[in-house]
Amino acid sequence: MPGTSIRFGLDPILGLVPGLGDLTSPIYTALILLEAFRRRVPPVVQARMVLNSAIDTIAGLVPILGDVADAFWKANLRNMALLERHTDSHVPPSPGDYAFVLVCLALVALIAVLPIALLVWLLTRFSAV
Repeated sequence: MPGTSIRFGLDPILGLVPGLGDLTSPIYTALILLEAFRRRVPPVVQARMVLNSAIDTIAGLVPILGDVADAFWKANLRNMALLERHTDSHVPPSPGDYAFVLVCLALVALIAVLPIALLVWLLTRFSAV
């Protein structure tokens, strides 16, 4: 953005065009993930890459706000950095890779369990009436 230190690529701009951004970004993401698999990047790093993409996709579901999130989250740029770090120098996964994956999995589990817990609570609270 002119006059600021904020930089972004084509993804947020293409996201403003209905349909176009929804098609181009996932294709590029899939190519990065496929290359990570082909280069035998450690599984936890591949999981982190998938979760980066999932966060980007979920944020992108919100109109306009999702495009703003694309400008700041930059999942494909993060994934490319992970791919380069783990293929060129064969760096082992860091504790941060494991922590990121575990926190994301815990959040997904919480999101899955929360509606069930709410339903059980509602049934026990109002079934006596």
